[in-house]
Amino acid sequence: MNERWKPSVTVAAVIERDGRFLLVEEHTPEGLRLNNPAGHLEPGESPEQGVIREALEETARTFVPDCLLGLYLSRFQRPATDEDVTYLRIAYGGTAGETDSTRSLDDGIERTVWMTLDEVRASRDRHRSGLVLRCIEDFAAGRRFPLDTVFADQSLFDPELK
Repeated sequence: MNERWKPSVTVAAVIERDGRFLLVEEHTPEGLRLNNPAGHLEPGESPEQGVIREALEETARTFVPDCLLGLYLSRFQRPATDEDVTYLRIAYGGTAGETDSTRSLDDGIERTVWMTLDEVRASRDRHRSGLVLRCIEDFAAGRRFPLDTVFADQSLFDPELK
């Protein structure tokens, strides 16, 4: 086998306020699903920059990460197409500001919703993946790593490198 395995790298934000977690309700090929504010890492950005951008795009709120929650690998087979994808999720915990009413939510995001941990657990059949609850459970259990656990080398930002 000559083809290199390339998991899709995603970033996710776990945001808790007053015992509730901020989730997004988004349209997917599998229907309307709940997810942490999350998305794919883009070229030329660090994971921390990516999670700040994704949280803003999906929630219209400024996200300030204060810890790394963990690195998560999962595999998903899309029922409609049999597409087999492996995701490497880099999850961060942090705080979010108030909604910026001048921003619209990213395409595909129906709305944001605040849910208690029990409500998140009770809605797991609507989660985009098993990582939604796992990341929140890790946050609730007190899992925290320093932000500098993830190092982004300067070469990542060099437009001259191809």
